Amino acid sequence: MLTSLLIANRGEIACRIIKTARRLGLRTIAVYSQADRDALHVRLADEAVAIGPAPASESYLDIEKILAAARQSGAEAIHPGYGFLSENAGFAEACERAGIVFVGPPASAIRAMGLKDGAKALMEKAGVPVVPGYHGDLQDPQFLRQKAYEIGYPVLIKAVAGGGGKGMRRVDKVIEFDDALTSAKREAQNAFGDPRVLIEKFVTNPRHVEIQVFADGHGNAVHLFERDCSAQRRHQKVIEEAPAPGMSEEVRKAMGDAAVAAALAVGYVGAGTVEFIADGSKGLRPDGFWFMEMNTRLQVEHPVTELVTGTDLVEWQFKVASGEPLPMEQKHLVLHGHAVEVRLYAEDPDNGFLPSTGRLDLLRLPEGEGIRVDTGVEQGAEVSPFYDPMIAKVIAHGSTRAEALDRLSGALARTAVAGPQCNLAFLRALVDHPAVRAGGFDTGLIDREIATLTGAEVSQAAIEAALSLLVGSQEKTAQPGEWRDPWSVCDAFQLSGDREVGVRVEVNGEEREMRLRWHGGALERSGMADADVVRVAGGVVALEAGRAVKVALADSLLREAEDDSGHAAVTAPMHGKVIAVFVEEGAEVARGDRLFIVEAMKMEHAVTSPRDGRVERVQASEGDQVEQGAAIVLLEELVMEEAG
Repeated sequence: MLTSLLIANRGEIACRIIKTARRLGLRTIAVYSQADRDALHVRLADEAVAIGPAPASESYLDIEKILAAARQSGAEAIHPGYGFLSENAGFAEACERAGIVFVGPPASAIRAMGLKDGAKALMEKAGVPVVPGYHGDLQDPQFLRQKAYEIGYPVLIKAVAGGGGKGMRRVDKVIEFDDALTSAKREAQNAFGDPRVLIEKFVTNPRHVEIQVFADGHGNAVHLFERDCSAQRRHQKVIEEAPAPGMSEEVRKAMGDAAVAAALAVGYVGAGTVEFIADGSKGLRPDGFWFMEMNTRLQVEHPVTELVTGTDLVEWQFKVASGEPLPMEQKHLVLHGHAVEVRLYAEDPDNGFLPSTGRLDLLRLPEGEGIRVDTGVEQGAEVSPFYDPMIAKVIAHGSTRAEALDRLSGALARTAVAGPQCNLAFLRALVDHPAVRAGGFDTGLIDREIATLTGAEVSQAAIEAALSLLVGSQEKTAQPGEWRDPWSVCDAFQLSGDREVGVRVEVNGEEREMRLRWHGGALERSGMADADVVRVAGGVVALEAGRAVKVALADSLLREAEDDSGHAAVTAPMHGKVIAVFVEEGAEVARGDRLFIVEAMKMEHAVTSPRDGRVERVQASEGDQVEQGAAIVLLEELVMEEAG
């Protein structure tokens, strides 16, 4: 068995790996960037080694720095987690050359499955069904447009090297193809260093079903059943569950056999996931699924498989990496109940799911029977703009699917997050959505129902509840940061009768004036709110139905004067890197025209003009790092000259 382990990752997955490693008696070594020096995974490990600046390219993606940390700490093995270097064949080879055990598959298997075009050709030879499409080497835009026409719309443009929805675009009409291709190639180059794409037929009513496989170095391979990941947004998984709703034993065997055949075809060793797309229009059928890709690593959603099989997949990884055979044979693997997972993210569902950053003023994670939470942060931590904005994974297990979903819904109701925007309310609405409860959904559900899953606001009564706590009781001296009623009894002076005053406050950073009225010595409120109010640094947070609003006193000295000159500043929607600018000074633009693109946390966001106007100034260039809210383009109104 291994004795010491360096985790070449951060956050939730690093904490997850450390947990199993310490249970097995392994000495654990964390690595960290400057942005993560106070991170939870650093404190949990037995040792920690600094590896560089915050950008991943200068720290977590730097192979030489990772290997140097392993040599410095005397680590026997390296676990790459997921993301970063986990599917980098060069990293696996570098570990081997350095005499360090790579807890993952051989480099040859990573390469075989790392490029989607080659992987699909290999799967065809192995008898695994693949989605119809073009998987060749020619990348000429006109040629690819023609192939899309031949395949028939709608089609998917997909990055050859990658996953997680990066470099992927659905195209429904030929007129949309060129822009989608350009965007997909650029995103693929930025994310994976490879701009090549393939074209596939978009499957109607698609279900995303994946099979967890495991193989050892002795020629043995098994599958640990399926996970359904059909609830997606922009090809990113939102709900993952096991087993898949509507799965029959016949289809389970067909998928499982195909997945094991895929693993054996590439000489696989360790944990991997074979992903299939299924036509859900007529239910899951043995002849209605096709190979999409294989992820040659542990998956984010592995906890649901662990809960329904009673296994620890990280422990299996350690055993296989130590040269041991698989702990169990296929005939001994049995499903137990149902498990469902959601990913709690720092993102704003009401604003296109843009990533959100900042200090976690409040983080209350659930506990209870059948509930598991995997996280890499705690209250007071900063959600950085440099990495994935996941806060936690919340997983529920029950004897039935209905029980698991009920437990998950209850767990989300007990969860509270304040600071950055988060998707908690969205997750609660999705878990309780009738289509999810019925199990008859496909990958398009969230897009179709987005209006019902987002858009609600914290009530006025909840804001008033927060304000009540903020102004404090009239019978005590105001604390630092509290507003004090000038007519309070605490200053030995009191006017008789009712009174009303105006207070300027900031509600989630937006300044507004609120009227406070006292009647009979008590602060009046417009209604009762089913809200939880909590003091946090700099104010009070009202929590209502998964949504949070921070109420703080406005500082009039910092208030900016409004600009009535007709000028408008188009700002960066998030902290990130400007990767494209489409306008120059003096150009005339119409409402909806693209102005620039900002990339952050592996996501591109195109910013469009809010109105017709003329570009007065462009204040950023391609490659610049910008703060959220920074003015990138200044617009002035067009003045139409009258015909004389």
